[in-house]
Amino acid sequence: MTDSPIELTETGMIVPLATGPAYFNFCWLRDACPSCIDPQTRERIFDVSALHDLPRAAAARIDGGELVVDWLGEDHVSRIPLSLLDTFATRGKPEDPADLPRRLWYADHAPAMTRLPQEAVLNDSETRARLLRALIEDGIAIVTDMADDEGSLARLVNAIGPITPSAEGLFFDVRVEIAPTNLAFTAGPLEMHTDLPGEEAAPGVQFLHCLENTVEGGRSLFLDGAAVANALYDEDPEAYRLLASHDIPFFYRHETWDYRAHQRVIETDPEGRVTGVTISQHLQDILDLPQELLDTYYPAFVKFIRMMQEERFLMRFRSTAGQCVIFDNHRIVHGREGYVADSGMRHLRGCYTDRGALRSAYRVLAQQGHTGASAPEPTLKSA
Repeated sequence: MTDSPIELTETGMIVPLATGPAYFNFCWLRDACPSCIDPQTRERIFDVSALHDLPRAAAARIDGGELVVDWLGEDHVSRIPLSLLDTFATRGKPEDPADLPRRLWYADHAPAMTRLPQEAVLNDSETRARLLRALIEDGIAIVTDMADDEGSLARLVNAIGPITPSAEGLFFDVRVEIAPTNLAFTAGPLEMHTDLPGEEAAPGVQFLHCLENTVEGGRSLFLDGAAVANALYDEDPEAYRLLASHDIPFFYRHETWDYRAHQRVIETDPEGRVTGVTISQHLQDILDLPQELLDTYYPAFVKFIRMMQEERFLMRFRSTAGQCVIFDNHRIVHGREGYVADSGMRHLRGCYTDRGALRSAYRVLAQQGHTGASAPEPTLKSA
């Protein structure tokens, strides 16, 4: 921190910080006052619109590690930690332990996948943090030694977050059915896709618990959609831009439901980093983009789908009884090789929870000192 004085303006103040002088708006500073948050409910109890005029400082000073603000026309003094101001001056947002860089992976990732036993995930906080961290960084992990009782999968999901229902209900069973409502419920190959893009808020985290698998064929296929999207950016920036700029329609229809929603094929955050993808040709509706735009959109779309069939991205492995694959449905694209239906039994039980629940669970564990960090921080790759 410098010895420079605080400079008050009409709308805010310039505060000397260790990283240099930084401007802060008066309304923002009033909202940032720690006394605005109820210590019991942890909810905001201050409403800036309830003031007669917008907040304005009468005086401000540095006292130890705090910015002390006397407010004009209010019998209130704010004491705002300088560490908070430093964070916003340098990051533009608060610290978030769940804001971990994505670790992109390719076809050879199977041996490196995080594998943790169910009992340890349920009963040991550091092990559970390792699982959650892997799901944030890699988007995929495997829980082994699953108990074979009826409530086994629910116990695992609830250790992360509440079960999110879909049109199929709380759970769905992936096995051959006489009258399937989904191509997954057949023995045929299943193209690379993300689940249920026809729902307005497509499921966030998917669980697939293998109960039995004795059939010939039927290997599971996974790829990192963020890795493919970054590769598309490197090879064809214009194709990437098209897929990251326009929403296209998806559906999920049967006798008793008719879901429809628009999704963006490549999802990005405000910094332009790839956060995920949405792809599902068997649930894609007729594109409703302008016909002239489709002249360039379709070639980009087809190129992206074909990239997802390239060996450099595809990870293959056989699901075995007692394992549960967990993956980010907005990032990890999955499919299946066909199998011989009468060669044995193949039965997976699945369900979903929310990506927000995943990060919430990790933040709580991190605040308790359980970060799940077992390796150096990965380096972020941005498009």
